[in-house]
Amino acid sequence: MMATLARLVGPGRQGQAARLVALMAASALTEGMGVVLLVPLLAALEPGRSGPLGGALARWDLTLSLPQVLIVFVALVLLRAGINQARNAAALKLELGVIDDLRRRAWRALLGADWRTFSAMKRSDSASVLISHIDRAGFGVNQAGTALATLITLGGLALAGLAVAPLMTLGGGLGGVGILLAYAGMRRRAANLGEALSGAYQAMHASIGESLGAMRAVKSLQGEARAEQAAFTGFAELGRARVAYQRDLGLGQILLQAGGAMLMALLVWLAVARWGLSAAQILPVAALFARALPLVGQLQECWQNFAYAQPAIGSALELIDHAEAAREPDLALTAAPVMHRDIALRDVSVRYAAEAPLALGSVSLSLPRGSLTALSGGSGAGKSTLADVLAGLINPDAGDLVIDGAALDPAQRRAWRAQVAYVQQDPALLADTVGANLLWGKTDADDAQIAGALRDAACHFVLEWPNGIDTPIGDGGRLLSGGERQRLMLARALLRRPALLILDEATSALDPENELLIARALAGLKGRMTILLIAHRGALSGLADQTFQLDRGKLSAAA
Repeated sequence: MMATLARLVGPGRQGQAARLVALMAASALTEGMGVVLLVPLLAALEPGRSGPLGGALARWDLTLSLPQVLIVFVALVLLRAGINQARNAAALKLELGVIDDLRRRAWRALLGADWRTFSAMKRSDSASVLISHIDRAGFGVNQAGTALATLITLGGLALAGLAVAPLMTLGGGLGGVGILLAYAGMRRRAANLGEALSGAYQAMHASIGESLGAMRAVKSLQGEARAEQAAFTGFAELGRARVAYQRDLGLGQILLQAGGAMLMALLVWLAVARWGLSAAQILPVAALFARALPLVGQLQECWQNFAYAQPAIGSALELIDHAEAAREPDLALTAAPVMHRDIALRDVSVRYAAEAPLALGSVSLSLPRGSLTALSGGSGAGKSTLADVLAGLINPDAGDLVIDGAALDPAQRRAWRAQVAYVQQDPALLADTVGANLLWGKTDADDAQIAGALRDAACHFVLEWPNGIDTPIGDGGRLLSGGERQRLMLARALLRRPALLILDEATSALDPENELLIARALAGLKGRMTILLIAHRGALSGLADQTFQLDRGKLSAAA
């Protein structure tokens, strides 16, 4: 538990954690002093019956009058209230800081992971960790902090009790430890329920994400009822896991109150009948016990809550570890390679899993600078894998990505991406303006560069709109036609002024008119950059300087 908390808090939050612990200790000290003050208070009301502690205070000439005791008591209460306010604020700040740090670490790890690792991860699971699990991890940290504060407060109360009535205090302490040990099974059940909750969150995110992404198909197939049932099945699982946990939590509190009451009754009977303690000794310890019992319940509840949150903490740390293990080389340390003659693949092989067939098998291919190469092949032939290797997204298992005869190492392959623009089949557009989408290609592009890229992509009609590039395009570009979306994607790619332009099935879903517009745009780009067209037909086929075909990872020249 402590090792997990140390990973969650991290070096950057240790100062906050230390301040919180200091505030916890101050709160416990003031509460313990408040209990101890009951002794001189009772001594003032009943002289001669204050027990060993009252006698010690008298010998040390620390006897206080009733008004003095009451003034000190009120001052302690006010001081403790202020300390508790500061402690709660510090605890919240630490919790939010841990959530922010953990979410940032997870997102940075995903962004920094190599493409092969990232693409193999289930997106809904990653989203569930980023959105739900990390919030639960923060709750777990909060509960661990509350448990620590409770332990410190119980320690302060125990010291006060030992100063007043040692035997009675020791009996209560042993009883409290016994109660906590008796709850071990309930904490294990809380961890299992936490696992179930994590699974329910992941299933719900997957179901909702799939339905939202396929809403057109859902509606056209009249599948609204099935989509609703799938989503609310996930919500029902979430509800059942939370109800079961809350039921266990409530049952635990009932048992704790019953057991604590019986223990208190036994201790008071022993104090009076067997140990001969005075009221000035029994009453402070009884007050201490009355205060300690709910604290023991709170400690158990925090422990149980942490066990409930621990699966979410494990999921978050597992995602971070998995993604960080596949971290790409630091981009800042390597300059982007420059192509003068050609870019080539030399005996490149890629296999995604040990039992899977080769996605590419000993492929060699050269793309001369300024040429336009067409690549065709059936579904699963390896076309996108080949494009990913050329773009520097995937490190091949064997063979090399070569520029001007020099093989690129992993750091150079990553840096090479600065020279590549990739236009994929499914437009990746933000729910923002035309200009905001274009600036993803080049954040510092000026108006002249944007206008030039739009014209080169046969997308100059944007400049004629009333709001020009400030026109919103809707979620995913839904306010544009399919052809307009693809040409906007091409304009964004061209804004990068790439050395290599890859179009991966970018016109496969377009009508002949829009395909012809893109063909004209590409004809104007020939010679200005190296272009790879994947699975293009019709108006684009006559543009190629060379044509190749892929079949189950094997490359051959097209007939």
